[in-house]
Amino acid sequence: MSEEQSIQPPAIGEIWPGQGGIYAGFMPARNGVDGYHLILGEELGRFEWGPYGDESPATSLIDGQANTLALIESGGEYPAATAAHKHEADGHADFYLPAAAEMYEIWLNLNGKLSGWVWSSSQRSADFAFGMHFVGGGQYDSGKGLELRVRPVRRFLQ
Repeated sequence: MSEEQSIQPPAIGEIWPGQGGIYAGFMPARNGVDGYHLILGEELGRFEWGPYGDESPATSLIDGQANTLALIESGGEYPAATAAHKHEADGHADFYLPAAAEMYEIWLNLNGKLSGWVWSSSQRSADFAFGMHFVGGGQYDSGKGLELRVRPVRRFLQ
């Protein structure tokens, strides 16, 4: 893309017109995943993460898109990932449940603008998955049967 065609994101925390949510900042490249802009969708409600006691294929701490697709394609019952995956906004249907590192990046960038407990797509064990507490910035493993908020994200590559 030439500089004339380069799209500039809005200020962090502002709605990004036509992109399905608010601009949550830039996710730096990590472990072979290129950097990208994060767009945070609206809160979808409270959902369970998935079956307590079952190992899932969602083990990445950095790639929520890969985790969400792995959960959906596994055929298991993963309500939080399913809700995020089905979300559509502004004509975009590529939302997913963010990974633990993506949630932390969102907290760093939007500190004070979000509240409550929100699920990540990152499994901790057969019984637990990571949740993010947006008030204090803590990430904890929560029982997969608990109902926490779901905030889907999508990537904008430039």
